[in-house]
Amino acid sequence: MTEYQSKIYNLEERTLEFSKGIIRLCGKLPKDVINLRLIGQLIDASGSVGANYREANEALSKKDFIHRMKITRKECKESSYWLELLKQANQASQGKSLRLLKNRKS
Repeated sequence: MTEYQSKIYNLEERTLEFSKGIIRLCGKLPKDVINLRLIGQLIDASGSVGANYREANEALSKKDFIHRMKITRKECKESSYWLELLKQANQASQGKSLRLLKNRKS
């Protein structure tokens, strides 16, 4: 595997960077009632993506691995949901949230 390929497929690193990006984005948003609620949900879900993926890598069996990967996928979908709502609530910040959505899909 080339260095380029290992960068692309290092999901532990990619999920960590995704969560860090979410934290940076949320730190720049106004702290109003709506945003505070959405930010909390989004940070929880995005952090769970990487945490559950790492747990899957330490699974005790194939069945355990599959179960944890399904949870990881659900957290990805939930992150996308909260990011879409945050985007709607912050029309001025759409550029950043759109980039995070594109990174999630790649």
